[in-house]
Amino acid sequence: MEVSEKFLHTERIKQSETIKMSEFHAKSHFWGRITIWTIIGLTLSLPICLSFVLGYHPGWPPILSGLTAYIAVIGLVWVVEPISYFPTLGVSGTYLAFLTGNISNMCLPSAGAAQLAVGTDPGTKKGEIIATLAIGAASLVNLAILTVIIISGSFIVSMLPDSVRAIFPYIVPAIFGGIFAQFAIKKPLYGCIALTSGLLIYLLPIPSFFKGLCCIVITISLCIFIEKRKHQQSHA
Repeated sequence: MEVSEKFLHTERIKQSETIKMSEFHAKSHFWGRITIWTIIGLTLSLPICLSFVLGYHPGWPPILSGLTAYIAVIGLVWVVEPISYFPTLGVSGTYLAFLTGNISNMCLPSAGAAQLAVGTDPGTKKGEIIATLAIGAASLVNLAILTVIIISGSFIVSMLPDSVRAIFPYIVPAIFGGIFAQFAIKKPLYGCIALTSGLLIYLLPIPSFFKGLCCIVITISLCIFIEKRKHQQSHA
């Protein structure tokens, strides 16, 4: 009887947490959509004003040609990034990250570092809350730093020696390397699979804008296959 009561109490707690998380996600979708569409409107307001109010519209052919070229280079990222980042960021973290920007070099590393610090895994309820708080804190710090840099950034950069400015192109790859190492430590086999597939895809004659997607699909497929094999063997 005591075991049954404890079991029922545990189930009630889980159900209550599920309801609360559903309400949190509903509010995240509500405010996330409002803020995202507001930013889209504000972003489009400047070119619309320049084009149709001040009369600086360049014509549709150059706009469409530029848009087509841009989509050919980076359009795949619009699909790949939300899918690949969502397991770490969660619903609320995804809205916040895509609102503030700097996802790969600020939001994702901040979320991963915060999850590691508190000992939680990506894709969990706790992991999503931690990621959201980390992204919010990182965004505030980024805003404060950017304010200073925008005002005095050019002057500061001009004072840096050439040897320091030469390392700027390596900052983003170094961040990605740190993120990879952080998650590969937890699952070394999956880290080896991701690294191997990435090297193979890089060496193959595949268009550059398809390489990222191929690497993600191959890595996820192999990891899912291994997990299924493990599950089958444990229940054999």
